[in-house]
Amino acid sequence: MAAAPHLGEFERIARFFAPLAAPGGLGLVDDVALIDGPDNEQYALTTDTIIEGVDYFPDDPPALVAKKLLRVNLSDLAAKGARPFGYLLTTVLPPERDEAWLEAFTAGLAADQAEYGIALLGGDSSATPGPTTLSALAIGRVAKGKAVLRSGAKAGDFVYVSGTIGDAALGLAALKGELQEIGAAERAFLVDRYHLPRPRVVLGQKLVGVASAMIDVSDGLVGDLKHICAASGLGASIGADNVPLSEASSKILKKLDNGLKRILGGGDDYELLFTSPPGMAPKIAMAVEEAGVTVTCIGAMESGEEVKVKDAEGKPIRIDVAGYSHF
Repeated sequence: MAAAPHLGEFERIARFFAPLAAPGGLGLVDDVALIDGPDNEQYALTTDTIIEGVDYFPDDPPALVAKKLLRVNLSDLAAKGARPFGYLLTTVLPPERDEAWLEAFTAGLAADQAEYGIALLGGDSSATPGPTTLSALAIGRVAKGKAVLRSGAKAGDFVYVSGTIGDAALGLAALKGELQEIGAAERAFLVDRYHLPRPRVVLGQKLVGVASAMIDVSDGLVGDLKHICAASGLGASIGADNVPLSEASSKILKKLDNGLKRILGGGDDYELLFTSPPGMAPKIAMAVEEAGVTVTCIGAMESGEEVKVKDAEGKPIRIDVAGYSHF
């Protein structure tokens, strides 16, 4: 008898967990759950887990680990246009994560609580022989009915992305020793981008009523655009040359085999990827100015269900790696 086909992460969610979801869970196809709150607002809830040896290196500074844990959750809130409110924290620690480690870890949390206006509300703790497992559930608030979902894109909407793409994926490659010819300054920049996401919390809030659909780039630009396409029942076409790159990534791209695939398919950018109707450019420009973050138009939504990547001449580029999956 042939073995049953292996289910990927999203197939598992759809088959086993989505049938259990309440209406506020949005079918488990979005970044958050939405629950009605006071003052004509909704609470946006999201959770992420990071595991030692999978999502960060065992020797990463505890303060950076804490900030990454909090920021990947804040990025999900940003993608809905929600403002941070509070979070729950679960720590599952092996014996070597002692008081000194916890002191540095909580110092990182305290610094980001002050920066992003969020506070700890509770949580849980447990022990394990390893690896360290850390989880946070972040709560934000957004005006009722105004959260920017993945499902709101329309054919003809333009596709935009904030910041630069591919830095974190190349930073991870540098940490693994895969980029031998990289300069010290470029390496430091890229590694920092991997260690320390910059959740676009202010920009996300400014895009409420402007963006028709939005997601944060956690699993890779092409893969996350596919999520918007699936939720909206559409396809998309983007220009590879339109994708914004940092100076460091641009230098490496010219020397790296499969560099474009790494940049477009790699994850951990935590930039905002969103769609917006034609005519919204002035409002987008205003949001960009108020948030102090660059935004680039990289393509458009269209009928179909594929994400097409094209070169400068309009010829298709095949991207085999199209997003990270845990399974």
